[in-house]
Amino acid sequence: MIKPSFLLALLAALFSALVPTSSSAQTAGGWRDDLVEHLAGAWKLEGEVVGHAAHHDVNAEWVLNHEFLYIHETTSAAAPRSEHRYEASWFLGYDPLSERYVLHLLDVFGVRFSETLGHGVREGNELRFVFEYPDGPFRTNLRWSPEDDAWQWAMQQKDKKGKWTKFADLKLTRLQH
Repeated sequence: MIKPSFLLALLAALFSALVPTSSSAQTAGGWRDDLVEHLAGAWKLEGEVVGHAAHHDVNAEWVLNHEFLYIHETTSAAAPRSEHRYEASWFLGYDPLSERYVLHLLDVFGVRFSETLGHGVREGNELRFVFEYPDGPFRTNLRWSPEDDAWQWAMQQKDKKGKWTKFADLKLTRLQH
């Protein structure tokens, strides 16, 4: 007969083998990631989207038992009136079984593009995602700069000729510490 204490120790060893040894881990209190933690907070986003100026407010907070970082993006009230209005909800998480990040986008462009999940990897201070949209692949990269506590958010899409082209080049600057 197997002793309960042995069985518990065996289960604990098996569970610990499933938790990634990188800086991203699932815990009883949710997901923890030393890079993604820096994205939580309030941000001013500025840059260009498809050659047009963008001025957005971004708020990121942990939700759903700390399993996802919820990122809410809206056009800033101070943006020029001529700027296209935009709103998006992003859910950033990590799947320890596939060892990849997952990014789900819901925005004003509707359901067609929200069915596609972005899958990503971490390389140093950068998260690199690829979305396989119905009209072609799309990249979104988030790179954190610890020196100035800011993020660079670059997006590219593949055109009909198979060439990657710039979609957006954005900078997130923290509003509060």
